[in-house]
Amino acid sequence: MLNRTADNAARATPEPLAKKIRGISDKGLAWLFISPTILLLLAINIFPLFWAIYLSFTNFRANRPNEVVKNLGLSNYQRILGDQDIWIAMQTTAHFVFWTILLQTVIGFTLAWLIDRKFRGHAFWTTIILVPMMLSPAVVGNFWRFLYEPQIGLFSYVISFVTGIPPTNVQMLSNVELAPWAIIIVDTWMWTPYVMLICLAGLRSIPEYIYEAAEVDRASNWRQFWSITLPMALPFIMLAVLFRGIENFKMFDMVNLLTGGGPGSTTEVASITLKRQAFESWRTGYSSAFAIILFVAVFGLANIYVKALNKVKQR
Repeated sequence: MLNRTADNAARATPEPLAKKIRGISDKGLAWLFISPTILLLLAINIFPLFWAIYLSFTNFRANRPNEVVKNLGLSNYQRILGDQDIWIAMQTTAHFVFWTILLQTVIGFTLAWLIDRKFRGHAFWTTIILVPMMLSPAVVGNFWRFLYEPQIGLFSYVISFVTGIPPTNVQMLSNVELAPWAIIIVDTWMWTPYVMLICLAGLRSIPEYIYEAAEVDRASNWRQFWSITLPMALPFIMLAVLFRGIENFKMFDMVNLLTGGGPGSTTEVASITLKRQAFESWRTGYSSAFAIILFVAVFGLANIYVKALNKVKQR
């Protein structure tokens, strides 16, 4: 196949170049095809990473490109690790990640389990459930911002109908206690279908004969769930948690659209702090060091989690 491709390429090229192409080995031809992609990946991913690492040791400011760049060593990292505001932002991020993952996993797995029953109209309801995941975060953010409006928002009137609280008192985005939960609700609404799809794939990968053998042994539905369904779907659940954990740790767009980190700094997650340091305070070196710390934290935690996932899969 590769030889035929090489011959076709040679016929379409000038004679001097054609002789060179015919002389290329299969391995060389393969490298010839994939090298543009590799160079593109290096330019887009690898180079910015190493450039950020370099900047993290300097006092570089993007708004002062002509200023002399000084090497600060580990000063930026020391300032970040000793900055109380950074640790508050990390705690806010951890709170957000924990509750979104918990809600999305529980609701997503429950929906997947119900749809796996293949009741009448399950295909229609599956499509309806998947709609939030297909929308752009910008659309979702503006849509929910409108719903949260205390004067005209539907959410405030629903809460008022259930609790009796006046709609104008339901300040979801401006209340210090409610603002974090407003973002958690939106993210759960949008990404629970994603978790549901992964869990549904896990449930449908379980062979039917295992349930048939359990029924022969007179195992109850509850026993089948705890002994068969949950253990065999666990790797898929853990995979969904991994994907959503990484995404939620670097959440930016939804927080920026709904609250911008406010009120005050109540919803200021790590990504919002990073943006403010980089593009408002123009502390490029400092923000690069913060980005590297976040990268190492996510990469390290993900590695530990993947090892645990592999152990579960091997059981």
